Amino acid sequence: MSQPVDPQGLRVAVIGPGGIGSAFAFQLARAGHDVTVIARGTRLRDLRRDEAIVTTTGERAAVQVADELNTTTPWDLVLVTVLASQADVLLPRLADCAAHTIMFMFNTFQPLDRLSDAVGVQRTVFGFPAIMAGLEDGRLSSTIFRRGAVTTVSDDRWVKVFSAAGIPSSAHPDMQSWLRTHAAVAVPMMLAGNSVHQHGRGMNRRDSLELARALHEGLNLVRQLGNTLTPSPIAALPHLPTPILASLLWALTRLPAFIKATSTAPDGEAAALIDEMNYAAPQGTPALLAVRPG
Repeated sequence: MSQPVDPQGLRVAVIGPGGIGSAFAFQLARAGHDVTVIARGTRLRDLRRDEAIVTTTGERAAVQVADELNTTTPWDLVLVTVLASQADVLLPRLADCAAHTIMFMFNTFQPLDRLSDAVGVQRTVFGFPAIMAGLEDGRLSSTIFRRGAVTTVSDDRWVKVFSAAGIPSSAHPDMQSWLRTHAAVAVPMMLAGNSVHQHGRGMNRRDSLELARALHEGLNLVRQLGNTLTPSPIAALPHLPTPILASLLWALTRLPAFIKATSTAPDGEAAALIDEMNYAAPQGTPALLAVRPG
Protein backbone atom coordinates (compact mmCIF):
# COMPACT_ATOMS: atom_id res chain seq x y z
CA MET A 1 0.00 0.00 0.00
CA SER A 2 0.98 3.64 -0.36
CA GLN A 3 2.51 5.59 2.49
CA PRO A 4 0.35 7.36 5.09
CA VAL A 5 -1.85 10.08 3.63
CA ASP A 6 -1.56 13.63 4.91
CA PRO A 7 -5.16 14.86 4.61
CA GLN A 8 -4.11 18.47 4.02
CA GLY A 9 -2.89 20.04 0.77
CA LEU A 10 -2.60 16.92 -1.37
CA ARG A 11 -1.43 17.02 -4.97
CA VAL A 12 -4.14 15.29 -6.98
CA ALA A 13 -4.45 14.58 -10.70
CA VAL A 14 -7.86 13.63 -12.08
CA ILE A 15 -7.84 11.79 -15.40
CA GLY A 16 -11.21 11.85 -17.10
CA PRO A 17 -13.02 15.01 -15.95
CA GLY A 18 -16.48 14.01 -17.13
CA GLY A 19 -19.27 14.17 -14.59
CA ILE A 20 -17.70 11.92 -11.94
CA GLY A 21 -14.13 13.16 -12.36
CA SER A 22 -15.32 16.76 -12.30
CA ALA A 23 -17.32 16.15 -9.12
CA PHE A 24 -14.24 14.77 -7.36
CA ALA A 25 -12.05 17.58 -8.71
CA PHE A 26 -14.55 20.19 -7.53
CA GLN A 27 -14.90 18.76 -4.02
CA LEU A 28 -11.18 18.14 -3.52
CA ALA A 29 -10.22 21.59 -4.80
CA ARG A 30 -12.81 23.25 -2.58
CA ALA A 31 -11.32 21.32 0.37
CA GLY A 32 -7.93 22.96 -0.24
CA HIS A 33 -6.12 20.32 -2.28
CA ASP A 34 -3.96 21.15 -5.31
CA VAL A 35 -5.97 19.60 -8.15
CA THR A 36 -4.93 19.19 -11.78
CA VAL A 37 -7.43 17.83 -14.29
CA ILE A 38 -6.25 15.96 -17.38
CA ALA A 39 -8.63 16.41 -20.29
CA ARG A 40 -8.93 16.43 -24.07
CA GLY A 41 -11.11 17.93 -26.76
CA THR A 42 -13.99 20.19 -25.86
CA ARG A 43 -13.64 19.48 -22.16
CA LEU A 44 -10.00 20.61 -22.23
CA ARG A 45 -10.99 23.80 -24.03
CA ASP A 46 -13.72 24.60 -21.50
CA LEU A 47 -11.47 23.93 -18.52
CA ARG A 48 -8.65 26.06 -19.89
CA ARG A 49 -11.09 28.89 -20.47
CA ASP A 50 -12.54 28.73 -16.96
CA GLU A 51 -9.42 27.56 -15.05
CA ALA A 52 -11.97 25.97 -12.72
CA ILE A 53 -14.68 23.39 -12.36
CA VAL A 54 -17.86 25.42 -12.70
CA THR A 55 -21.26 24.12 -11.61
CA THR A 56 -24.63 24.76 -13.17
CA THR A 57 -25.39 27.02 -10.19
CA GLY A 58 -22.30 29.16 -10.83
CA GLU A 59 -20.05 27.82 -8.07
CA ARG A 60 -16.36 27.60 -8.97
CA ALA A 61 -13.41 25.58 -7.74
CA ALA A 62 -10.06 26.62 -9.20
CA VAL A 63 -8.03 23.79 -10.76
CA GLN A 64 -4.97 23.47 -12.93
CA VAL A 65 -5.49 22.01 -16.40
CA ALA A 66 -3.30 19.82 -18.61
CA ASP A 67 -3.66 17.68 -21.72
CA GLU A 68 -1.52 14.84 -20.35
CA LEU A 69 -0.29 13.51 -17.03
CA ASN A 70 3.08 14.84 -15.88
CA THR A 71 4.89 11.63 -14.96
CA THR A 72 7.63 13.39 -12.98
CA THR A 73 5.28 14.98 -10.44
CA PRO A 74 5.09 12.98 -7.18
CA TRP A 75 1.29 13.08 -7.07
CA ASP A 76 -0.25 12.03 -3.79
CA LEU A 77 -3.15 10.66 -5.83
CA VAL A 78 -3.89 10.05 -9.48
CA LEU A 79 -7.63 9.42 -9.76
CA VAL A 80 -8.61 7.59 -12.95
CA THR A 81 -12.29 8.05 -13.77
CA VAL A 82 -12.42 7.08 -17.44
CA LEU A 83 -14.47 4.15 -18.72
CA ALA A 84 -12.87 0.76 -18.11
CA SER A 85 -12.47 0.32 -21.88
CA GLN A 86 -10.32 3.46 -21.97
CA ALA A 87 -8.01 2.51 -19.12
CA ASP A 88 -5.63 0.22 -20.99
CA VAL A 89 -4.16 2.99 -23.12
CA LEU A 90 -3.29 4.89 -19.93
CA LEU A 91 -1.45 2.06 -18.19
CA PRO A 92 2.06 2.61 -19.66
CA ARG A 93 2.06 6.28 -18.61
CA LEU A 94 0.59 5.46 -15.20
CA ALA A 95 3.25 2.80 -14.70
CA ASP A 96 5.99 5.36 -15.40
CA CYS A 97 4.59 8.16 -13.27
CA ALA A 98 5.93 9.12 -9.85
CA ALA A 99 2.50 9.04 -8.14
CA HIS A 100 2.31 7.61 -4.63
CA THR A 101 -1.23 6.29 -5.17
CA ILE A 102 -3.20 5.47 -8.31
CA MET A 103 -6.92 4.93 -7.81
CA PHE A 104 -9.04 3.34 -10.50
CA MET A 105 -12.67 4.37 -10.11
CA PHE A 106 -15.00 2.92 -12.73
CA ASN A 107 -17.39 0.08 -13.48
CA THR A 108 -15.60 -3.12 -14.43
CA PHE A 109 -16.07 -6.88 -14.25
CA GLN A 110 -12.51 -7.69 -15.30
CA PRO A 111 -9.88 -9.03 -12.87
CA LEU A 112 -8.43 -6.10 -10.94
CA ASP A 113 -4.97 -7.57 -10.71
CA ARG A 114 -4.33 -6.73 -14.36
CA LEU A 115 -4.47 -3.05 -13.35
CA SER A 116 -2.51 -3.33 -10.12
CA ASP A 117 0.14 -5.49 -11.78
CA ALA A 118 0.55 -2.90 -14.54
CA VAL A 119 1.10 0.13 -12.28
CA GLY A 120 2.37 -1.45 -9.05
CA VAL A 121 0.42 -3.38 -6.45
CA GLN A 122 1.70 -1.34 -3.52
CA ARG A 123 0.30 1.93 -4.81
CA THR A 124 -2.95 0.76 -6.41
CA VAL A 125 -6.35 1.53 -4.88
CA PHE A 126 -9.80 0.79 -6.27
CA GLY A 127 -13.04 2.62 -5.73
CA PHE A 128 -16.52 3.33 -6.97
CA PRO A 129 -18.41 6.64 -6.68
CA ALA A 130 -21.85 7.05 -5.13
CA ILE A 131 -22.42 10.19 -7.14
CA MET A 132 -24.84 11.12 -9.90
CA ALA A 133 -23.07 13.63 -12.10
CA GLY A 134 -23.14 15.04 -15.58
CA LEU A 135 -22.02 18.02 -17.63
CA GLU A 136 -24.43 20.55 -19.11
CA ASP A 137 -22.65 22.82 -21.59
CA GLY A 138 -19.43 22.24 -19.67
CA ARG A 139 -21.01 22.95 -16.29
CA LEU A 140 -21.13 20.33 -13.55
CA SER A 141 -24.42 19.05 -12.19
CA SER A 142 -23.99 16.52 -9.38
CA THR A 143 -25.69 14.81 -6.47
CA ILE A 144 -23.48 13.15 -3.84
CA PHE A 145 -25.04 10.30 -1.89
CA ARG A 146 -24.48 10.93 1.80
CA ARG A 147 -26.37 8.05 3.38
CA GLY A 148 -26.65 4.34 2.69
CA ALA A 149 -24.66 3.52 -0.44
CA VAL A 150 -21.76 5.99 -0.19
CA THR A 151 -18.57 6.08 -2.25
CA THR A 152 -16.58 2.89 -1.67
CA VAL A 153 -12.78 2.50 -1.76
CA SER A 154 -10.31 -0.24 -0.92
CA ASP A 155 -8.12 1.85 1.41
CA ASP A 156 -9.57 3.55 4.49
CA ARG A 157 -6.95 6.31 4.34
CA TRP A 158 -8.75 7.70 1.32
CA VAL A 159 -12.08 7.36 3.12
CA LYS A 160 -10.87 10.13 5.42
CA VAL A 161 -9.68 12.37 2.59
CA PHE A 162 -12.85 12.03 0.50
CA SER A 163 -15.19 12.30 3.48
CA ALA A 164 -13.44 15.47 4.65
CA ALA A 165 -13.89 16.89 1.14
CA GLY A 166 -17.66 16.35 1.27
CA ILE A 167 -17.80 12.93 -0.41
CA PRO A 168 -18.89 10.49 2.33
CA SER A 169 -17.00 7.24 1.82
CA SER A 170 -16.46 3.80 3.29
CA ALA A 171 -13.83 1.09 2.84
CA HIS A 172 -14.43 -2.42 1.56
CA PRO A 173 -11.79 -5.16 1.88
CA ASP A 174 -12.79 -7.03 -1.30
CA MET A 175 -13.32 -4.59 -4.15
CA GLN A 176 -13.13 -7.38 -6.73
CA SER A 177 -16.28 -8.94 -5.30
CA TRP A 178 -17.87 -5.53 -4.76
CA LEU A 179 -17.29 -4.36 -8.32
CA ARG A 180 -18.38 -7.63 -9.91
CA THR A 181 -21.56 -7.68 -7.85
CA HIS A 182 -22.21 -4.06 -8.72
CA ALA A 183 -21.71 -4.74 -12.44
CA ALA A 184 -24.11 -7.69 -12.35
CA VAL A 185 -26.79 -5.50 -10.75
CA ALA A 186 -25.98 -2.30 -12.63
CA VAL A 187 -26.35 -3.75 -16.12
CA PRO A 188 -30.08 -4.60 -15.84
CA MET A 189 -30.66 -1.28 -14.07
CA MET A 190 -28.90 0.67 -16.83
CA LEU A 191 -30.87 -1.17 -19.51
CA ALA A 192 -34.12 -0.63 -17.65
CA GLY A 193 -33.31 3.07 -17.41
CA ASN A 194 -32.38 3.19 -21.10
CA SER A 195 -35.74 1.68 -21.96
CA VAL A 196 -37.58 4.34 -19.98
CA HIS A 197 -35.62 7.21 -21.54
CA GLN A 198 -36.00 5.75 -25.03
CA HIS A 199 -39.71 4.98 -24.92
CA GLY A 200 -40.88 7.54 -22.39
CA ARG A 201 -42.63 4.97 -20.22
CA GLY A 202 -41.97 2.07 -17.87
CA MET A 203 -40.89 -1.31 -19.20
CA ASN A 204 -43.38 -3.94 -20.30
CA ARG A 205 -43.59 -7.36 -18.65
CA ARG A 206 -41.69 -9.23 -21.36
CA ASP A 207 -38.68 -6.92 -21.23
CA SER A 208 -38.74 -7.02 -17.43
CA LEU A 209 -38.53 -10.83 -17.54
CA GLU A 210 -35.56 -10.69 -19.91
CA LEU A 211 -33.69 -8.32 -17.62
CA ALA A 212 -34.54 -10.46 -14.57
CA ARG A 213 -32.99 -13.49 -16.30
CA ALA A 214 -29.90 -11.41 -17.10
CA LEU A 215 -29.68 -10.29 -13.46
CA HIS A 216 -29.87 -13.88 -12.23
CA GLU A 217 -27.22 -14.96 -14.72
CA GLY A 218 -24.85 -12.14 -13.75
CA LEU A 219 -25.15 -12.76 -10.01
CA ASN A 220 -24.68 -16.50 -10.44
CA LEU A 221 -21.55 -15.80 -12.50
CA VAL A 222 -20.09 -13.70 -9.68
CA ARG A 223 -20.42 -16.67 -7.33
CA GLN A 224 -19.21 -19.13 -9.97
CA LEU A 225 -15.98 -17.13 -10.29
CA GLY A 226 -15.38 -17.48 -6.54
CA ASN A 227 -16.42 -13.98 -5.52
CA THR A 228 -18.82 -13.04 -2.75
CA LEU A 229 -22.05 -11.20 -3.46
CA THR A 230 -21.67 -7.95 -1.56
CA PRO A 231 -23.07 -6.01 0.20
CA SER A 232 -24.87 -8.82 1.96
CA PRO A 233 -28.49 -7.86 1.03
CA ILE A 234 -27.61 -8.56 -2.62
CA ALA A 235 -27.00 -12.20 -1.71
CA ALA A 236 -30.77 -12.67 -1.38
CA LEU A 237 -31.50 -11.70 -5.00
CA PRO A 238 -30.49 -15.03 -6.65
CA HIS A 239 -33.02 -16.79 -4.43
CA LEU A 240 -35.92 -14.69 -5.68
CA PRO A 241 -37.98 -16.30 -8.48
CA THR A 242 -37.51 -14.68 -11.88
CA PRO A 243 -41.12 -13.37 -12.03
CA ILE A 244 -40.61 -11.61 -8.68
CA LEU A 245 -37.40 -9.96 -9.88
CA ALA A 246 -39.18 -8.99 -13.08
CA SER A 247 -41.99 -7.37 -11.11
CA LEU A 248 -39.46 -5.39 -9.08
CA LEU A 249 -37.75 -4.12 -12.25
CA TRP A 250 -41.13 -3.30 -13.80
CA ALA A 251 -42.05 -1.27 -10.72
CA LEU A 252 -38.68 0.51 -10.53
CA THR A 253 -39.06 1.91 -14.04
CA ARG A 254 -42.14 3.78 -12.85
CA LEU A 255 -40.37 5.57 -9.99
CA PRO A 256 -39.13 9.13 -10.69
CA ALA A 257 -36.06 8.60 -8.47
CA PHE A 258 -35.00 5.57 -10.51
CA ILE A 259 -35.52 7.41 -13.79
CA LYS A 260 -33.33 10.27 -12.57
CA ALA A 261 -30.64 7.93 -11.20
CA THR A 262 -30.25 6.12 -14.54
CA SER A 263 -30.12 9.26 -16.66
CA THR A 264 -26.33 9.72 -16.39
CA ALA A 265 -25.09 6.25 -17.42
CA PRO A 266 -22.46 6.63 -20.18
CA ASP A 267 -23.40 5.39 -23.63
CA GLY A 268 -22.10 1.91 -24.30
CA GLU A 269 -21.23 1.08 -20.69
CA ALA A 270 -23.86 -1.65 -20.30
CA ALA A 271 -22.74 -3.34 -23.52
CA ALA A 272 -19.09 -3.19 -22.45
CA LEU A 273 -19.88 -4.76 -19.07
CA ILE A 274 -21.89 -7.54 -20.72
CA ASP A 275 -18.92 -8.27 -22.97
CA GLU A 276 -16.64 -8.45 -19.92
CA MET A 277 -19.01 -10.83 -18.13
CA ASN A 278 -19.43 -13.01 -21.19
CA TYR A 279 -15.66 -13.24 -21.63
CA ALA A 280 -15.22 -14.26 -17.99
CA ALA A 281 -17.99 -16.88 -18.04
CA PRO A 282 -16.81 -20.46 -18.69
CA GLN A 283 -20.09 -21.32 -20.41
CA GLY A 284 -20.96 -17.89 -21.78
CA THR A 285 -23.85 -15.65 -20.80
CA PRO A 286 -26.80 -16.20 -23.16
CA ALA A 287 -29.30 -14.25 -21.02
CA LEU A 288 -27.01 -11.22 -20.86
CA LEU A 289 -26.17 -11.38 -24.55
CA ALA A 290 -29.91 -11.49 -25.30
CA VAL A 291 -30.35 -8.03 -23.78
CA ARG A 292 -27.05 -6.53 -24.98
CA PRO A 293 -27.73 -3.23 -26.74
CA GLY A 294 -26.34 -2.74 -30.21
